[in-house]
Amino acid sequence: MSKLPPSIFNDVIGPVMRGPSSSHCAAALRIGLMARDLMGGVIEQVLVEFDTGGSLATTHLSHGSDMGLWGGLLGWDATREELPQSAKALGAAGILAEVRVGAYGDPHPNTYRLTLHNAKETHSLTAISTGGGMIEVTAIDELPVSLLGDRYETLMFLGADSVESLSAIQGHFPTGQVKVNRNAAGGFVQISGGDPVDWGLSDLPGEFSERVTIRTLSPVVPVLTRSDMSLPFLSCREMLDYNRNADLPLWALAACYESARGGISEAEVFERMRDIARIMRGAIDQGVAGTDYEDRILGWQSGSFRKLMEQGALLDGGMLNAIILAVTATMECKSAMGLVVAAPTAGSCGVLPGACLAAADFMGKSEDDAVKALLAAGMIGVFIAEHATFAAEVGGCQAECGSASGMAAAGLVTLAGGTVEQAISASSMALQASFGMVCDPIANRVEAPCLGKNVLAAANALSAANMGLANFDALIPLDEVVAAMDQVGRSLPHELRCTALGGLSLTDTSRAIEDRLRRH
Repeated sequence: MSKLPPSIFNDVIGPVMRGPSSSHCAAALRIGLMARDLMGGVIEQVLVEFDTGGSLATTHLSHGSDMGLWGGLLGWDATREELPQSAKALGAAGILAEVRVGAYGDPHPNTYRLTLHNAKETHSLTAISTGGGMIEVTAIDELPVSLLGDRYETLMFLGADSVESLSAIQGHFPTGQVKVNRNAAGGFVQISGGDPVDWGLSDLPGEFSERVTIRTLSPVVPVLTRSDMSLPFLSCREMLDYNRNADLPLWALAACYESARGGISEAEVFERMRDIARIMRGAIDQGVAGTDYEDRILGWQSGSFRKLMEQGALLDGGMLNAIILAVTATMECKSAMGLVVAAPTAGSCGVLPGACLAAADFMGKSEDDAVKALLAAGMIGVFIAEHATFAAEVGGCQAECGSASGMAAAGLVTLAGGTVEQAISASSMALQASFGMVCDPIANRVEAPCLGKNVLAAANALSAANMGLANFDALIPLDEVVAAMDQVGRSLPHELRCTALGGLSLTDTSRAIEDRLRRH
């Protein structure tokens, strides 16, 4: 699996989306968009295959993979309100879709195998979801590639009778990243860059122009990768070394990092995060106001919590109760297909806004203060994304809610005016307390025990933040904690890593709820 340095907006706090799961729904939509481009926007049939040994064999429908994939094939954005109706829209567009499950031996649990057809051409595309909505296309027409959706990819296809011409075509385009992919059946020239290639068939020598098909796959992530990228740090230790002379707060270090990663100013980084904060707040407000969606297992509960909290009928949790309200409201918005921010995933989307935004309100902090807290959290997320995973299918729920808890702890310390060292210590303690969390969704839905685990992760973040502010000793440096967390997650049994094959997923009640939802 290829890996680029993480971007806060690509990998950590984002995508902005609808749907139950970022690693299923948002990632599938991005895969669908790239597949659509591969076919020049004309698709008549698509066969989707999932491996019996992966997570998608049992979760592709209930976790939104089908919904996202059909939306992508239609060219839809992940924020589109009609996304839950994408299957019906696909049929209305005249696209025949079939899903098969078989023994393909795919090494990654989130592998998509697509075969796409129209009257003129057939292509295959294999891709994986790597967590938090991020993807990698690993093969096109059974030729290995590594496309991360972070740049324009122009593909020039030739058939088997012309495959010897590929290298000659390559020679006409000396600029950019140019690669030849070939086998006995044919091949293509791949040209990668930050901008689309501004030429067409008429620019090719005459002997090629009649035999070449050109397809441009557009980027699917907000922050593109640049060839001149130079990052200030990629680990917590490197960041601390960098900051010895700079003496910057954690949020400013995050802005510095993302500016270098994305080629935008630090001021623009701050404003992008402000936009994210406002979307998060909108999800909280929508959840509290009331949500309704037929295909879910939990109804609207945050409204009752707020009423009882305001009446003083709950145990006095102070800030914690405000956080619980915001967490549950966000999760209810997600389950009703409202607009949320995967932070770092949709399954854990309640933790960061629930903790940081609710705490900011409780403390009377400004919007700028909340944005700084989210940036600080994003910096911790970069270290996790670089050295571990956000995919529950790979590392269990500790990869999602556990990571979100460590991020939120750093955000809360920043909100309280703590130091970089205190924020890192809080993050380390929050992560240490999250090891071993399994992913066992009830009725194969990303609602429960996800809701409780989001609340647990936010409460853990608040506790760890106060311990960090009190200068408790985390003992183990953050980099070592992240590495250990990754090792623990990958050691979990396959059945406990978001496959609906273990834990609460297999209880009689869980199966009964799933049967009831299937009948409706």
